[in-house]
Amino acid sequence: MVDQMFELMYEARGVGLAANQVALPYRLFVINPTGDPQEKDEEMVFLNPRISRRRGSEDGEEGCLSLPEICAPVTRATHITVDAFDLAGHQFEIELEDFAARVVQHEYDHLEGVLFPDRIAEEHTREMQPLLDDLVHQFRARQEAGEEQSDEELRAELRRLEKLRT
Repeated sequence: MVDQMFELMYEARGVGLAANQVALPYRLFVINPTGDPQEKDEEMVFLNPRISRRRGSEDGEEGCLSLPEICAPVTRATHITVDAFDLAGHQFEIELEDFAARVVQHEYDHLEGVLFPDRIAEEHTREMQPLLDDLVHQFRARQEAGEEQSDEELRAELRRLEKLRT
């Protein structure tokens, strides 16, 4: 499953992917801040992560695989400490800074049900809103064409996934 997540992430030219972005009911995300599939030593897996410390602050442009072609500046901590488990079930603590810290905070937000537009300044939200509205319009058109699940089917899938979590 983790290997497939990395494959999907690289295929989409991403640097991180949270399990809930691909309909998996786990508190898990993968990252490779280089985005280069050849740099396996940069790959990291975080199970049940918790950001225990944040320091510094910096604005940086962010996008998201869930919201293609939409970017905006987001303020994030420049240094973080993360507690998590690895795939072998061992607990670890890691300190990250700069871009790697930004990637982890972005993916951690996914696990918390937060998307990067939820963290941007109001003026950027106004600029971004037509793009978000267009994504919704495209999705609804695909639903009407039978290319996407209906809202009721999606709700049923969410209920099923929630049962797996508990």
